Amino acid sequence: MINDKCMKFVVLGSGSSVPHPKRSSSAFWLETASGSILLDFAASAIHRMAQENLDWANLDAIWISHFHLDHCGGLAPFLFGTRNAPEMQSRTKPLKIFGAKGTEKLVKSFDEANNYKLFKQPFLLEICEVEPLEEFEILPETRAVTMKTPHTDESLAIHIRDKNDKTLVYSSDTGFTKSLGAFARNVDLFVMECSFFKDKPAEKHLNLDEAMFLTRYANPKKAMLTHFYAEWDAVDFRAEVEKFEPPCEIIEAQDGLKVEI
Repeated sequence: MINDKCMKFVVLGSGSSVPHPKRSSSAFWLETASGSILLDFAASAIHRMAQENLDWANLDAIWISHFHLDHCGGLAPFLFGTRNAPEMQSRTKPLKIFGAKGTEKLVKSFDEANNYKLFKQPFLLEICEVEPLEEFEILPETRAVTMKTPHTDESLAIHIRDKNDKTLVYSSDTGFTKSLGAFARNVDLFVMECSFFKDKPAEKHLNLDEAMFLTRYANPKKAMLTHFYAEWDAVDFRAEVEKFEPPCEIIEAQDGLKVEI
């Protein structure tokens, strides 16, 4: 937990579902004055949290944006590990998992696959399913609201405001919609997928020109692009972004990158 007026954002995975030597799949650590939130939970995030020396044993909340495995595949293995992890045996505070309708069914399906006893933890495990545009408290004095995004039936972007009025929007995977730009209007950090450089092969993802349009429309203080496929390896990110005359700092997500908000 941090005591100053900044939030800390750590990139655990900036890649996609496809194996990559330098980019893990999606996961982001958000540390606020009220506690910590893991935004999406790729399988690699279990070890990435430890590699970045993050206090994973005291993680307060988990946000699952949608049910593709590169965004939620680490959830069950994490809970399988916490049952017996020495670091968790004295924990008394609950761990809350937030997501769309179906999140509880997802965890129970993992649990029932081999009677893993994922819900039999040393601490209370709570699953909270939220609806689009529903405001809720994700941490004490930290408010959140979601919006539906065009990716899967359950996919949601999330807007988080902490008690110091620091704001973040995390879109996760999404197709293009101006509503996302409006949702992120004037936030301190807008974290958005940018799977492809150009000529995207899938409508329900973004390429660079769409991401830059949404950044300009949202007018955040900072924006971060992430969820890169391997085609980005051959692209000069900074040079291509500058061609759009961005309205704010545009950050290329990289595994291990730490940003203060």
